[in-house]
Amino acid sequence: MRREVRKRRSTNGDVSSSSQDPQPSKVGHGSVPQPSSGAQHASGKLYEEEEDDALPDSDALPDSDDEVELDKPRPIQIVLAHEDDHNFELDESALEKILLQEHIKDLNIVVVSVAGAFRKGKSFLLDFMLRYMYNRTSPCWIGGNTEPLTGFTWRGGCERETTGIQIWSEVFVIEKPNGTKVAVLLMDTQGAFDSQSTIKDCATVFALSTMTSSVQVYNLSQNIQEDDLQHLQLFTEYGRLAMEEIYQKPFQTLMFLIRDWSYPYEHAYGLEGGRKFLEKRLQVKQNQHEELQNVRKHIHSCFSNLGCFLLPHPGLKVATNPNFDGRLNDIDEDFKNELRNLIPLLLAPENLVEKEISGSKVTCRDLVEYFKAYIKIYQGEELPHPKSMLQATAEANNLAAVAGAKDLYSKGMEQVCGGDKPYLAPSDLEQKHQDFRESAIRHFRSVKKMGGEEFCRRYQEQLEGEIEEIYANFVKHNDGKNIFYAARTPATLFAVMFAMYIISGLTGFLGMNSIAALCNLVLGMALISFCTWAYVKYSGEFREVGTAIDQIAEAIWEQRNPRKVFSKLFEVLRRRTVRRALTSVPRQRLSSNNNKKKN
Repeated sequence: MRREVRKRRSTNGDVSSSSQDPQPSKVGHGSVPQPSSGAQHASGKLYEEEEDDALPDSDALPDSDDEVELDKPRPIQIVLAHEDDHNFELDESALEKILLQEHIKDLNIVVVSVAGAFRKGKSFLLDFMLRYMYNRTSPCWIGGNTEPLTGFTWRGGCERETTGIQIWSEVFVIEKPNGTKVAVLLMDTQGAFDSQSTIKDCATVFALSTMTSSVQVYNLSQNIQEDDLQHLQLFTEYGRLAMEEIYQKPFQTLMFLIRDWSYPYEHAYGLEGGRKFLEKRLQVKQNQHEELQNVRKHIHSCFSNLGCFLLPHPGLKVATNPNFDGRLNDIDEDFKNELRNLIPLLLAPENLVEKEISGSKVTCRDLVEYFKAYIKIYQGEELPHPKSMLQATAEANNLAAVAGAKDLYSKGMEQVCGGDKPYLAPSDLEQKHQDFRESAIRHFRSVKKMGGEEFCRRYQEQLEGEIEEIYANFVKHNDGKNIFYAARTPATLFAVMFAMYIISGLTGFLGMNSIAALCNLVLGMALISFCTWAYVKYSGEFREVGTAIDQIAEAIWEQRNPRKVFSKLFEVLRRRTVRRALTSVPRQRLSSNNNKKKN
């Protein structure tokens, strides 16, 4: 049963459509203002704020039960994160409402997504992208110096803001230089590695956004560290597992965006400095460790195009002022200059990258279906669960210790009863088993392992269970060397036939014909079983029948005392008689009640 969720979307009304020249709108927290010809003046301000008509704060997006029309553009959450069970759910209705509008549903789509660690300014960057999209025809698209930054919800501080995946409700229709129109969608993602997200949560969000975007901006702070590349390898591999088998690079463009770059004297700010820096970081060298080479080869094999942009620090006022609201006069000039280069690099009509999957361009309508298919995969159990490096290392460490201890036990038992070794008495075999088992457990405990005592105890229990399974196989192997064990079934059946023949003759001679007939019946059944068993062993057919005969013969063999055999048979018959009696009583009562009703 699908759980009820608080969906951050509207249940009524049409989503605002985009056009080449967007109409002016009022400004409020959670919305992006649009250009108005009368709003521009000498200070460079592009539009006016009218607080009376401000949109509600996008922190307080309406519940699905509220009747609120989406008459103004706003962020809409399409992938909802459930913190209680760490699962994700797709808000299909909200996604369809945005992407299945008549004027865009058949257009090829461009999806620009920003992903990375939490509290690194992803939503802040997306809001400048929104400013560009609404004012792209203006040379002053970046806005006025005193205008607060609005759009996707963002704030300063150390706690996360965005959860799941959000998209901007307005899909922008852009005409490319070749005359074709495309739909541009901006996507914001939950930050990775916060205190409430598991590795699986982070991998799912990153993989889902990478699979559905044509340009993934990988937002990093200060540098590209090795753990950043390793996490990228893990997340992209998790995404590649969910996709159908492909014979080309599964993802399109990855843009490394290095924020707060502090080494412009080594590599200059911008795209060219970033290109040289990325080549150096992703270079595969002969003297590199194999692990480092594999990470770099994996990244090159996953993306059709790799880029890097070095962005300076926005300034101390941005970092330390708790009341900072995105006004340009609080941001350093270097940051604003590079921002003017970065945003058009991603969103200018001539630079737009249309979404493709398996070589085919994807429309807005297609993207809805891909979202549905991908989210179902991540909601299922087909994919392995990504784990932290400590947990993965601890598991591998403990499994290696289990394998070593198991190997020690197997070698010891092989020397005692394996291969061509002669038959060993069961009591002696049991003693050897106990000795080697204790030795194997001591070996397991002596190996230095990660994960803690309780974590390792699970693997010790696993080792003990596997040793018992190996011992059972050695017991069967040892019994197979006993010629009398191999002949147990025919010997038992022959003994039964001989006994029944003697008893039948004696009871017939004494006039006890009923007992004689019963003995003859058992004799015939034993003879048929013997012939059947011989055929199974000779031909290899009907192995289940042969196994059943072996089990019956083994039961008779173990109860060699005739009194035990007959007492066991009598006990089985007695239980069946009692069961039949108990089931017949309710039937008699039911029939008597029916007779009373008829009378």
